Amino acid sequence: MVVLGAHCDDVAIGAGGTLLALCRANPGVRVDALVLSGGGTDREDEERAALRAFCPGAELDVTVHKLPDGRLPAHWDEAKNAVEELRGRSDPDMILAPRADDAHQDHRGLARLVPTAFRDHLVLGYEIVKWDGDLARPNAYQPLSAELAEKKVSLLQQHYASQRHRPWYDKEAFLGLARIRGIECQERYAEAFFVTKLTLGLEGS
Repeated sequence: MVVLGAHCDDVAIGAGGTLLALCRANPGVRVDALVLSGGGTDREDEERAALRAFCPGAELDVTVHKLPDGRLPAHWDEAKNAVEELRGRSDPDMILAPRADDAHQDHRGLARLVPTAFRDHLVLGYEIVKWDGDLARPNAYQPLSAELAEKKVSLLQQHYASQRHRPWYDKEAFLGLARIRGIECQERYAEAFFVTKLTLGLEGS
């Protein structure tokens, strides 16, 4: 599995519960994580510790680059090279990445790079609640038990001290969105994703 984030904490916010569920169900699964900004700062330390916690028992490899926050469009070549380098050493069954119509230019830019390197892969685009009001209608869901939803929120609060001052970074926001997505798939909680292309194998193996 490959997980991609424009910033440290993107993956954990958008898909932390899914990571917990997948890694618990598949001990030893390989997870290659690529984050485009935050390298060489305290945020990188936060990200590495958080992803270790969100991927229990996984074979985890984390790469954090140093692109400036909010400037991905101006650093397109560097971002593309980072994604292509990861593709050169990874052939995942699934990719977790930002969704293509995210309002944040860094999230959106990374999402649009993914299919240029990973052309034949299942990509689940995660969502991040923000002031832009860009929540949309997802078409894929990962149900979360109450225990997993609470664990996700606990890990977010534990590992990203640099974000705790933000007015949107709280338990209510994270559990509230998970509750809404749970209603939409007839579960208590869920994380939601956006899939733009899906290949079926209905004839069996």
